[in-house]
Amino acid sequence: MMGFGLSSWSLFLHILIACSLHVIQFAHGSDGARELTKHHGDQLLDHIRLYDDPANQGHVHSHPSSHMDHMDPSSMIFFTMEDLKVGKTMPIYFPKRDPATSPHLLPREEADSIPFSLKQLPHLLEFFSFSPDSPQAKAMEDTLRHCESEPIKGETKLCATSMESMLDFAAAVLGRFQHHDFQVLTTSHLTKSTTLFQNYTILKIPGEISAPKMVACHTMPYPYAIFYCHSQESQNKVFKVTLGGENGDRVEAIAVCHTDTSQWNPDHVSFRVLGVLPGTSSVCHFFPADNLVWVPTTLSI
Repeated sequence: MMGFGLSSWSLFLHILIACSLHVIQFAHGSDGARELTKHHGDQLLDHIRLYDDPANQGHVHSHPSSHMDHMDPSSMIFFTMEDLKVGKTMPIYFPKRDPATSPHLLPREEADSIPFSLKQLPHLLEFFSFSPDSPQAKAMEDTLRHCESEPIKGETKLCATSMESMLDFAAAVLGRFQHHDFQVLTTSHLTKSTTLFQNYTILKIPGEISAPKMVACHTMPYPYAIFYCHSQESQNKVFKVTLGGENGDRVEAIAVCHTDTSQWNPDHVSFRVLGVLPGTSSVCHFFPADNLVWVPTTLSI
């Protein structure tokens, strides 16, 4: 049995309902699965456009630092531990994807029946009716390459293709077995807005969530929901941060700070955004609302 905060429960419930709907939809066999491919393709294309199309980057306010003027707005999620103080203002990008129109997790039985391998990409493109030179094909290839890449030193990772595989991975990493609880944390938007990128100010003292271990799960572009879940042996800190946007937006954001970045790729986008080198500074980042952080329930906020 798992514990959930109220803000997280609605997202998790939606995922469970989505899985149940797919059980019904795929019950008609392969014809039913193929009938869904156009819908999956449209969802995937929307997912890609949200990141790649400047027209979808929302209202942009002035940046506090001129060196950020040339940065891709979608990379503006990074900061350092020193920034976690009341009154700090920084530009932040929060993608706002509608869960009702986003790709959904499949039940394990259905997910396991579909190959998930870069070697099988030609077959998968045929299965989902995507041309090899389409944006969807490129997104699928990038996701599969990322999922099959070697973990960095001290990292444990899994690309979860179903709710069951995600929960199994989180339980194994967190050491949560039967009769032990763990919970999911998510970012919550307290106001409705179409603004994706603007300056936000920290309104309250950030609350550190005491979690000896954590699993972060990030959504990946794919015809159905894929979560890149990983955990690192190095010390990480989890925070709940109350943010106020220039346009009046309010966000209860989940952020993770990585205190040891010495094993990270020097080309990681966070180093360009922050102007630091691997191992010289903590790197923190905010989580979009559809990303998940799993932690043991024996924590305090």
